[in-house]
Amino acid sequence: MSERFDCDNCKESLYGRKYIQAEANPYCIPCYDSLFANTCDECKELIGHDARELFYEDRHYHEHCFRCFRCDRSLADEPFTSQDDALLCNDCYCNEFSSKCVACDKTVMPGTRKLEYGGSTWHEGCFICSSCEQPIGSKSFIPDKDDHYCVPCYENKFAPRCTRCKQILSKGGVTYRDEPWHKECFLCTGCKAQLAGQHFTSRDDRPYCLKCFGNLYAKKCEACSKPITGFGGGKYISFEERQWHQTCFMCSRCSVSLVGAGFFPERDEILCRDCNGKL
Repeated sequence: MSERFDCDNCKESLYGRKYIQAEANPYCIPCYDSLFANTCDECKELIGHDARELFYEDRHYHEHCFRCFRCDRSLADEPFTSQDDALLCNDCYCNEFSSKCVACDKTVMPGTRKLEYGGSTWHEGCFICSSCEQPIGSKSFIPDKDDHYCVPCYENKFAPRCTRCKQILSKGGVTYRDEPWHKECFLCTGCKAQLAGQHFTSRDDRPYCLKCFGNLYAKKCEACSKPITGFGGGKYISFEERQWHQTCFMCSRCSVSLVGAGFFPERDEILCRDCNGKL
């Protein structure tokens, strides 16, 4: 008698029948499916030995059950992703979860280069300067209300310009009479020395260093003939049409200080009481 060849599970003869070898043992097709076939995560039915089985994240599917949760498109040969255990084709995922470009209103596809600013998203090529309309890319930009400018365009359009040379003030500078100046352009009208950080005054809306202003416009001390500017807290004495530095206001004869004391004018001289009494 020939040796028996039976299914390892149901013990029925396998002669003349299809069978599958598993774990070194033969099984009839029904037993094999019941013992070893996986259950489809979608329809909950067994995935038979002759069905194409798809596997994703510990989940098994019939080929016809592996479909987009939204549009029901087959994902067997399509790129897809998973959101909260639901399978989605790329189009549905983008429409539902990807941001849209505020410039062209099209979806910013996953993996594409994009820019995000102020809670909004742009395709890299859609994020352009509001003036020159060139893509800003990774370069610096300056926002202004709903517009965005590359740095050169913003400076040309909005940055203050020096009153003297008319070039852009990119940083620092001096404000004089509500007008901007480069520090190196803000000069004394007389000697052309830089006035930034220095004491200065003006005449006829033109700035002067103290030395030039004193030489050009200040009254002269009757005693030393040097300018009386009054800057820096300097005090002076004025009598009729003559002025003196406080330290120069002294008796023309004995040189005693006359500040706060009585004095007597005598032609071009000023005298103390004693010297006047000797006349």
